[in-house]
Amino acid sequence: MINNLRKIAIFATTIDHGSFRAAAKALKLSPSVISSQISELEAQLGVALIYRSTRSLALTKDGKDLLRSARIMMEAAENGIQCITAKASEPSGELRITLPAVLAHSEMIGQLSTFSKRYSNIHLSIDFSDTRKNLIKDGYDLSIRMGWLKDSALISRKLKDEKRILIASSEYANSRPKPEMPQDLSTWNWLELSAVKGVKHKFHHEAHGTKIVKPKSTLAINDAFALYQFSKSGNGLASVPEFLASKDIKTGKVIQILSEWQLDSLGIYAVWPQNAPKHGLTKILIDHLAS
Repeated sequence: MINNLRKIAIFATTIDHGSFRAAAKALKLSPSVISSQISELEAQLGVALIYRSTRSLALTKDGKDLLRSARIMMEAAENGIQCITAKASEPSGELRITLPAVLAHSEMIGQLSTFSKRYSNIHLSIDFSDTRKNLIKDGYDLSIRMGWLKDSALISRKLKDEKRILIASSEYANSRPKPEMPQDLSTWNWLELSAVKGVKHKFHHEAHGTKIVKPKSTLAINDAFALYQFSKSGNGLASVPEFLASKDIKTGKVIQILSEWQLDSLGIYAVWPQNAPKHGLTKILIDHLAS
């Protein structure tokens, strides 16, 4: 059957090109192979398909009937090939990613939404959690991590720096003398993120250099957004990503403290296993997030 299909395709190509020589050139075969294949097909079917002359080819009635069927066959095959090629060129599969819960309030939601709409054949499974996942054991393809990345056996790529600011509710800030230097905050109550509890804060100023403050806190929270909400409610100072507080700063609900001083930025990193395909779905998503 396979051989017959090949012979029928050669027959149809020969008629379309008008000669054995032209068909041979198109199919990258010799004219003798073209003639032999059509002769074998005629012998197999027990009919003549082509009237041969030195200058042209003419179809017999049986040849015309077979040509109609041959073109239907070839069109169906071509459509099938195009369909498979289109699918192959459009990424598909499943991607499992994990990222800090606070990023649910960032522009990354928009980036992931755009990715999902653009690559509709990729099924995204997204875990927003402040519990650090083990990519290999927990079966994740990609982790977005925030902070200062430690060395590991995983591959990483820095996506961006996220500005960090010190904030307090307007009520809390107005109940204290306005600070001029980081040391003036020594009597203020600090709210801390549990994962970095006790970490000293570095403040940078163009004229005054770098000052280090060790927070005195009465409250540690394991969720950055909840930390911000406690500070917004008047419980004390908190250092948070700028995107959490920008709207409330504009409305005056919260105040940026020591706005002329800069805190170290938070790095946003993509982290993934070393055995991930270099040109696979993970790479497509990372490039999208970094663009």
